[in-house]
Amino acid sequence: MKLLVIEDELKLAHYLRKGLQAEGFVVDLAHNGIDGLHLAMESEYDLIVLDSLLPGIDGLGLLAALRRSKRTPVIMLTARVKVEDRVHGLQSGADDYIVKPFAFSELVARIRALLRRTHSAQGPEPETMLSAADLEVDLVSRKATRKGQRVALSVQEFVLLCLLLRRQGNVLSRSEIAEQVWGINFDDNTNVIDAAIRRLRSKIDVPFDRPLIHSVRGIGYVLETRDP
Repeated sequence: MKLLVIEDELKLAHYLRKGLQAEGFVVDLAHNGIDGLHLAMESEYDLIVLDSLLPGIDGLGLLAALRRSKRTPVIMLTARVKVEDRVHGLQSGADDYIVKPFAFSELVARIRALLRRTHSAQGPEPETMLSAADLEVDLVSRKATRKGQRVALSVQEFVLLCLLLRRQGNVLSRSEIAEQVWGINFDDNTNVIDAAIRRLRSKIDVPFDRPLIHSVRGIGYVLETRDP
């Protein structure tokens, strides 16, 4: 599942991305209304988490522009506590509304509930499994297995593996991996990405006879099934 978080408070935005990635979501960030609207219109997201007060275009203005062409589910975040503010947001096209400060667990529960409702109305069930060859990842139980054997992964290893599986067959650059998994700008002088891949390979590939994670010289990494 791919989410877009549009939030101008940098600390909160990165906290939300880190937490949502740990829940198995792929997350893009935007820190102002203009960038957020551009991403929302140009890419396909399963759900958008939208702050109501944003520079450039505010949340309600962004929502109005989005609703002219897309029905992507939207959960609005706001510091406004008046009932009429929440009613106005819902009438403007928001699917749910959460008042700051909020518990992260509540946000996750509301995201999952809204995704269930949306996919139930559309027909197909939301994605719960990722796989490649004999490797399987259960997004609900957050378990990874290969050849039926459980593979113990840290939170970051799980997020990294999910990213590689969702994009299998596509080469991911180190900078893209750094941004998606750690939410950092890549520094060519650090080996954090290479070290993380080595740790993941030691669990996913080394104990088995067929590697799935491959290096692409000068670019990054790809997860794909290759002939022996």
